[in-house]
Amino acid sequence: MAIRFERLISRNVAVALSNELDMAGMRTSVERVARLAVLGFIAIFVIFSFMLYLFVPLSQSHAINSLLDVLVALGLASLYIAMIYAYMEYRIDYRKTKMEAMIPDYLQIASANLRSGISLDRAMLLAARPEFEFLSEDIKDMNMRIFEGENFNDALAGLAKKYRSYQLSHAVRMITESIIYGGAMADLLEQLSKDIRSQQLTQKEVAGQLFLYSIFIAFAGVIASPVLYGITSQMIAVTSNVWTGILAANPGGLPTTGLSFLKPSPPKITPTEYHYFAIASIVTVSAFASLILAAISTGNPIKGLKYMPVFIATGLGIFFISQLLLKGVFAGIGAA
Repeated sequence: MAIRFERLISRNVAVALSNELDMAGMRTSVERVARLAVLGFIAIFVIFSFMLYLFVPLSQSHAINSLLDVLVALGLASLYIAMIYAYMEYRIDYRKTKMEAMIPDYLQIASANLRSGISLDRAMLLAARPEFEFLSEDIKDMNMRIFEGENFNDALAGLAKKYRSYQLSHAVRMITESIIYGGAMADLLEQLSKDIRSQQLTQKEVAGQLFLYSIFIAFAGVIASPVLYGITSQMIAVTSNVWTGILAANPGGLPTTGLSFLKPSPPKITPTEYHYFAIASIVTVSAFASLILAAISTGNPIKGLKYMPVFIATGLGIFFISQLLLKGVFAGIGAA
């Protein structure tokens, strides 16, 4: 008997996931996404738990080592689920942004069709031209439901639910109220087109005024932070080599000065440990820098996902380059 993965999640979660898939334009079932998420989570958790247990002994204590392996594997498996969710959110925002760029022209054409004397649903259908891509497909699907007997206002509401867009929801609400209370529909569509285009121009002006903030965030996250981590890494390497020489020259221990609290001691962190810490920190800082940059410039951090790989790769590249350059500078002191 086949397992129904959709039943492993609550009904509310399944409904929310179905809405997310509709807004993302992903023509797949909740069952398939749930299967992909559950099986992937289990596979990643089992594989990484086994690999970490075999190849990465984190502690002398077997119990602590096993617990840390499980926690790290659980975090990686949870990251897999987060990546699926982030991908859907990115698709939702992509469709919304592209639709909002097309909706003023679409409403303008629908208004012109209405002035020729045809009905509203027919005017909207004829305005769904191929250049409007998935918006045209959704309009055609809405008209198909109308022809099957669905109420026009309900069909419009269903169209608005396919996008997480305030502009489209506002336009649908205005059209619905005009149908109920009466009004010049052609003039309304034309005015809506002008208002939406004006809002988009205002958003672009605001984004332009925040450009300097965006440059600062990008510089701090992609350039300044990796360089500082590179400098610190080489300083720790130099300090570690100096202490290695000091301890080799004084096998009996360092002489005391009578002040025990001033007794020098070698650093507690090794260059290798700090190197891995620096890489993890740069990945984190660069990733959040891309999200913050998108939030400042567009108001939606999800748009930063498309910049994230570039930010992370650039940050790591600058870190490794700075390490190589500084290694040559500190070569005379014996940096590793």
